[in-house]
Amino acid sequence: MKKDTIKKLRWGGRVLLAIYLACLIYFMFFSESYGRTAMHRDYQYNLVLFREIWRFIKYRDVLGPAAVFVNLAGNVAVFIPYGFALPLLFRKVHSFLQVTILSFGFSLLVETLQLILRVGCFDVDDLLLNTVGGCIGYLIFACLRLHWRKKW
Repeated sequence: MKKDTIKKLRWGGRVLLAIYLACLIYFMFFSESYGRTAMHRDYQYNLVLFREIWRFIKYRDVLGPAAVFVNLAGNVAVFIPYGFALPLLFRKVHSFLQVTILSFGFSLLVETLQLILRVGCFDVDDLLLNTVGGCIGYLIFACLRLHWRKKW
């Protein structure tokens, strides 16, 4: 590919990443469908790893499959595009470790803002699930990169 085309693709990808991040922030802080508009009077948080994951698994019949899916698979899935986009769009981000650290850091930022703004709940399980999602996104990118190299 020509350098001009690559630059245009990277620019377009960065625009798409910005739109993705805006949507992510909307759903995490402002979406009425997830009860994000009401501020809680007290701080809500979970600092015990796997507490909420096990609770969702244990009470899946009571909570319903939609709630379990949104909480567990949703927290992973929502960070897959982030992990995929970082090495694709930014040359300096090229390793699994870098994407893992950036995914964890961004998730920590979002969870901390939820705690400070009292919208949603700070949850270490979400940090884990979001980071796993970012890692999966990177692995998808790495597999596609190998595939592309073999073709070209």
